[in-house]
This record gives sequence, structure tokens and C-alpha cells, in this order.
Amino acid sequence: MPELELIVKNGNIVTAADTYKADVGVKDGKITTLGSSLSPGPDTKVIDAEGKYVFPGGIDVHVHFQLPFSGTVSADDFENGTKAAACGGVTTVLDFAIQTKGHPIMEAVEARRAEADPNVCIDYGLHAAITDWNPETQAEIKKVIDYGIPTFKMFMIYKNEGWMADDGMLFNALEETAKLGGHIGVHAESVDVLEMLIEKYAKEKDKWGAYGHTLSRPCFTEEEAIIRAIKWAEATGGQLYIVHMSTGEGADAVEAARKKGVNVYAETCPQYLLLDDEVFKGENGHLYATCPQIKKPHDSERLWEGLANGEVQIVATDTCTFDTKQKAAWNGDFRKIPFGMPGVETMVPLMYTEGVGKRGFSVNHLVALVSTNPAKLFGMYPEKGTVAVGSDADLVVFDPKKKVTIKAENLQTNCDWNPFEGWKLEGYPSTTISRGKVVAEDGKFVGEVGHGRFLKRKPYGKL
Repeated sequence: MPELELIVKNGNIVTAADTYKADVGVKDGKITTLGSSLSPGPDTKVIDAEGKYVFPGGIDVHVHFQLPFSGTVSADDFENGTKAAACGGVTTVLDFAIQTKGHPIMEAVEARRAEADPNVCIDYGLHAAITDWNPETQAEIKKVIDYGIPTFKMFMIYKNEGWMADDGMLFNALEETAKLGGHIGVHAESVDVLEMLIEKYAKEKDKWGAYGHTLSRPCFTEEEAIIRAIKWAEATGGQLYIVHMSTGEGADAVEAARKKGVNVYAETCPQYLLLDDEVFKGENGHLYATCPQIKKPHDSERLWEGLANGEVQIVATDTCTFDTKQKAAWNGDFRKIPFGMPGVETMVPLMYTEGVGKRGFSVNHLVALVSTNPAKLFGMYPEKGTVAVGSDADLVVFDPKKKVTIKAENLQTNCDWNPFEGWKLEGYPSTTISRGKVVAEDGKFVGEVGHGRFLKRKPYGKL
């Protein structure tokens, strides 16, 4: 038997379906052996995981690294963003290539790959964001899917940025991707009502401060858009994915549609589960502005319920990092806040502490939400998302007893603040392994820049 390059020994292996004690043997970036008392050769690296879990690497299917937005560029680029991911137990991320109106989708894909490929420290893929629907775009969908990008995103808002897709575009794209095994992710908010409410509250922006952001985006603006998108998915037979779902009403709409047999899935994010819109009333409330924004406590509870019972299938982060200097550009006008927060580095340990530790989720269910379900739905399974012979050796040795207090200054992210500053975690990654290479230890990056690869993903992802 050829010598193993790496053995992770004595750990409790956790997949979405099983928990068992075994050693993991790795060669050429793949898991080659699962067994007991595996024997190292003279050059085998051995990691002792006694008393720890061995998870498949986390998969964050919603990140925005070096995204030009609101007159600035998000602070974590592909290099530092993927370093931060590794430090938090995430071994795969999916970012976005956003089509420029009048140009092909593949032009955006190639430009994004040129930024990412030399710099990524873990594996990554791209979603293609469709902003311009015409015969050329329609003809290009098959090419993009064949290239390895079977997932697309459409924005139901952002008219001024030139990103918005109207209902006709969304309908056509759902119809086309249904034929080819792709799916459409939507940012669901009701643009016309939203813009009217934003201008209404902006008239008294000095009175409302950052809280104007939440007043101008009531829950029904997300709920209505989700219901509308679901209707187009039902009519076309397309597969719909609701990104960063923030409302309980949204979860109700997805549940009702799934019971009718509509092909719809949804993600939510830690900020919607763990924070509420009182944060906008604080002195630094503008820092917390995301789009959609953090909602009410009842929304958080309904989203937790959805995660527990399978109505919400994935936890992602919508990481889009802006530091305090960038956020200060709002200058008292909630319309001008760069939307986004850091998240990829803290997703796995936060979900362990809050989901497993406080809400009684099984560790298997945690793995399903942050690794296995994303791998399956986004065309990466079983190479990613599980611990099995033949799978990529993307592993997290996770110490359930390790206590960490979140402090921005101790994190890899370029962000100088954190939405969960001071939160006490119990359970944290001790070692992160990407395709057999140790890339992070005890929250510090130890890997190589450029180690990551672009993932050619498969169509027809289902759960």
C-alpha cells in the first residue's frame, strides 16, 4: 500500500448521516482510507484528533470578495477572504461573476477568474449573475453550465447599479435553466415599494439615523418578492434558490411552496439568526447594515425553526466586508451605507455554539447545513461535503471544548470590527485541511497563497 501523506487519527468523524470513531488516511489530496490504527510511513504527517470532531470542510455558497459596491471595494480580497475562510473551518466558497449589461456572461467569469485564480487559498467556484436578458444571453446559458457554473443569480432590486432583473427576465431564465439543469438564485425584495419607502424615510434621515434602513425595508418587501419568484418557478418548472432569506414570512412562503411541489430552496445567514434590528439604534448602528437587513426577533425564531425542520436548507454568510472607514461614508444618510458584514470566518463556530450548544441541533445536522446540503445543491457532492473514500480531503478538526471570545483584532479578516464582538463561543476549529494540506491551525492561516482551485461544478443539483 502506498505511503499515506496525512493521517488524522482518533477523531470522531461526523457526516450528515453518521458519527463514528476512525482514522482518516489521505494521499494526493483525496481520502483514500477510513479505518482504525492506520500506520504512518516515515514521511506521513499525523494529526491527533482525540476528543475532537472531524467534519467535512465548511462550504459557504455566498461570499463577495473584492466586490466593487457603493463607491468602494469590499475589504477582503480573494487572498485574504479565503485565508479568513480557512481560519474558520471553511474549505470552499462560491463568489459571483456579475454580467455587465451589453456584454457576455463569460466575459465577467473570465475577469473574475483572473482576479481569483492566482490568489485563492482554498477551493472556490462562481455563480453567474445575469443582468441582461437577450437572445445572446439565452444562448450562453448552456455554455456557462458546461463550463462548470450551473448556478445563476438575479437581483430583484438594484436598478441604479444596472443589476436588476425584471419579472420577464426572471421567468425566461428559470425556463431556460430548467431545461439544462441549472438553478436561479434570487435576491428577493420588492423594488418599487422599496424605493418609495426609502425616499419616504430619507426625508427625515436625520431623525432616524441608521434605523431608517430597517424602517424602509419592512418584512413584506421580502415576503412579496419571494412569493412572486416562487410563482414564476412554479409556472416554468425551474429550480429557485432564495439567497440570504431574512424573514419568517419568507420561510412560511417557501414551506407552503415546497408542500405544493415547487422546486424551491432557501438559505439564511448567522446575522439573521442571531441579531435583531435594535442594533441599528446604537451609536455604530450603521456598521450592521446589510441588504436585506437584520429583522425582528420573531423572524430569527422562525428561521431557526425552518433550519430545524428542513424548510430552510443551507446556512451561508453573504460575507461582504467593509471596515469602519468605508462604512463612515454614510455620513448620516442610511441610503449611502455600503451594505455588508464579515461572516465567513465565524460561520461554523457560531453555528456550533448557537445551533448545537444552545438549540440542540445534532452535529450531523450542523454538517448538513454548512457542508453537505451546499455540496449537493451546488453540484460538488461527493467530492465535497462529506468524509468518504474518494472525496477531497477537505477536513476540519473541530474542538468542541475550545472556548473563544470573538474579537475583530484576533481574526484574519481585514475588517476592523465584528458584528459578534465579545460573543463567547464554545467549540472552534483547531485544524483546517484543504485537499490534504493543512491551511489553518488554531485560527491562524498556515497555508499557501494560490493553493485553491476553481471548481467545475455539475448541473442538476438536488437535495
